[in-house]
Amino acid sequence: MASEVAILIVEDDEGHAMLIEKNLRRALIRNEIVRFRDGQEVLDFLFRKGDGPHRVLGEKYLMLLDIRMPKVDGVEVLRQIKQDEELSSMPIIMVTTTDDPREVDQCHALGCNNYVTKPVEYEKFVKTIEKLGLFIMVVEVPRLNGDVSHGKKIA
Repeated sequence: MASEVAILIVEDDEGHAMLIEKNLRRALIRNEIVRFRDGQEVLDFLFRKGDGPHRVLGEKYLMLLDIRMPKVDGVEVLRQIKQDEELSSMPIIMVTTTDDPREVDQCHALGCNNYVTKPVEYEKFVKTIEKLGLFIMVVEVPRLNGDVSHGKKIA
């Protein structure tokens, strides 16, 4: 059931993140939303590293991922997730202002599930996120199971 899916918003722009969450709520998305401000934060969460929060085994996650971010950019986050046996099935939707066809192609080649360009105009941005919310309501998301330690002790 889609309501079990936690939505990970990886966005360094506070205003964009707030607009995304607000408009997902307007689209009647009631899922848990977890916000990350840079690529390293979300990688630590997913790979269960560092002192911060970590993902829960057996849970379902869907990621909305910006490209231009500090520390680790969205393309590298996408690459690391899709190369990991445990995480590769997680749906990742790129939500970014970049509409460069080479970047779109690169993200699809790396395994993103969708690529949504953020419109500059507020009303178009709102409509885009509402449509994204409708998509999230119907998409089936696999659970992330198994031993993610890859031989390392899980804290």
